[in-house]
Amino acid sequence: MARIAGINIPNEKRIEASLPYIYGIGLSLSRRILAATQVDPNKRTKDLTEAELNRVRDYIEKSFKVEGGLRQQVMLNIKRLKEIGAYRGIRHIRGLPVRGQRTKTNSRTRRGNVRKTAGSGRKASAEKT
Repeated sequence: MARIAGINIPNEKRIEASLPYIYGIGLSLSRRILAATQVDPNKRTKDLTEAELNRVRDYIEKSFKVEGGLRQQVMLNIKRLKEIGAYRGIRHIRGLPVRGQRTKTNSRTRRGNVRKTAGSGRKASAEKT
């Protein structure tokens, strides 16, 4: 397995589809990286020569913030928003959607599967009245 930015990328996939396994690199950035390093995007990761792999690795390390550095930067940005009391920071603290989505319905992903209607927590009565 090839290691780039501390991540083992899959051998059996095309290099174009393997690079997005690295946090901070998507498909379009993957294509840009391969074009800049003159590596064929249709090659499988296992078929890359050591020279091609080193070119890609060096280009990524020099040009982009990926993995740990990027995760740390995102975390610090969120922490800053919380500390200054910004609206977005408050939404992060409360665990609610940050980017203006509605919350009356459709916020299950962010809040978890919380049911807040009156009848949803009611249990069926066991006795007849």
